[in-house]
Amino acid sequence: MTSEPFYQTIAQLAAALDAKRLSSVDLTKAVIARTKAVEGRVHAFNSFDETDALAQASSSDARRAAGQARGALDGIPIGFKDVIAVTGQPLTASSKMLANFVSPYDATVTTKLKNAGAVVWGRLNMDEFAMGSSTENSANGPTSNPWDLTRVPGGSSGGSAAALAAGEAIATLGSDTGGSIRQPAALCGVVGLKPTYGLVSRFGLIAFASSLDQIGPFARTVEDAAIVLGAIAGYDERDSTSFQTEIPDYRVDLKQRQGPWKLGIPKEYFGEGLDPEIAAAVERTIAFYKGQGCEIKEVSLPHTQYCLDTYYVIATAEASSNLARYDGIRYGHRSQNASDIVDLYFKSRAEGFGAEVKRRIILGTYVLSSGYYDAYYLRAQKVRTLIRNDFLATFRDVDALITPTSPMPAFKIGEKADPLALYLCDIYTIGVNLAGLPGISVPCGFTKSGLPIGAQLIGQPFRESELLAIAHAYEQAHDWKNKFPAL
Repeated sequence: MTSEPFYQTIAQLAAALDAKRLSSVDLTKAVIARTKAVEGRVHAFNSFDETDALAQASSSDARRAAGQARGALDGIPIGFKDVIAVTGQPLTASSKMLANFVSPYDATVTTKLKNAGAVVWGRLNMDEFAMGSSTENSANGPTSNPWDLTRVPGGSSGGSAAALAAGEAIATLGSDTGGSIRQPAALCGVVGLKPTYGLVSRFGLIAFASSLDQIGPFARTVEDAAIVLGAIAGYDERDSTSFQTEIPDYRVDLKQRQGPWKLGIPKEYFGEGLDPEIAAAVERTIAFYKGQGCEIKEVSLPHTQYCLDTYYVIATAEASSNLARYDGIRYGHRSQNASDIVDLYFKSRAEGFGAEVKRRIILGTYVLSSGYYDAYYLRAQKVRTLIRNDFLATFRDVDALITPTSPMPAFKIGEKADPLALYLCDIYTIGVNLAGLPGISVPCGFTKSGLPIGAQLIGQPFRESELLAIAHAYEQAHDWKNKFPAL
């Protein structure tokens, strides 16, 4: 346990705020002070507005004094990945293309958290346009892992994971297209939840790959993740992919639902390329569940070998389409050296996008081009259906799956210069996005050198309550949530 408010959980802080042992202004000041103390080394933020955050905190305290507190999130500072719209705040996607862009509206998740009384706190660094696994592909420079400042925090939501691990926010939001919440959560030793596709509105999220993107929370505990999910989930008519389903009280459910559960271990996720220390930690996690009376069953997801190829066809194709709007004419970076309208288009995009974004746009444009659409994009969508069917078939026999989150712990900044080596970082997470399933990464240990390890639990569509309960059972029996980096 810690007495530092910036390392306490939402549940603990909400109780302290309700009991008048703490004010939101004092909490927000503590978070700001912590951010100023460590941000020079971590570089989790692209920007933050102290005055605005303190004004929000003051409003929260006034509501509470009037007996009008809005629940557990009222007065809690929450950081936002710089790809989620907040009115009047920069919205850059960590790209030169949007370097000076200020959002004119709120994302749906922003509105929901504001309505819950949360203090919207800062814009968090990320891989440019959410394309990457290390937060090195940022126009603002890399973010460091708070557990070892020479290493990456994961990506693309690396700033969201690092800020939380460093005590620079009480919870954060990220987006997950192929593992961009779960993988950095694992590398930074925090909880990261990717909800079922369609459960959380994507309105106001800068699109990377629209059939894969999903907003979700980073939190210190599974209970905190449940609290944030409860606030942001729900149908939104402004998102055509939003799904109408009843939203339960996830926080209550995770405590009421008890095992034992039937848990599947996909044999394809424990093969070549998995770090031995991570394999051992996940095996211990499986042994814990077995000791709790859970039925453990080896299962097979036979199309796993095609996940990476399928993902990088579909994701890049959708990125090519989504990023066509950044043309130097309507908004975003505009080249000052163009001779005509066509030259303006080419030069604006050449100057505004970074190398990895260009690489993916080129690949996506190719697979969508005449003569190649059927061979690549259409075929990838058919394989995607087979991958989803693999998961759904296993769920006829098990309640959830357990896998490693990442094949490796945090690696050195600059170590993986080869794009293909970086793409392999998502090998255990992308199938969840292709199948539209919920997945959560929970801390499950450390390497001998002190780097965090995460275990991934994969659940059935819209069964977040059960997934959270399974994760909570493990978390409650272990003390990983009370370990903090020595910054």
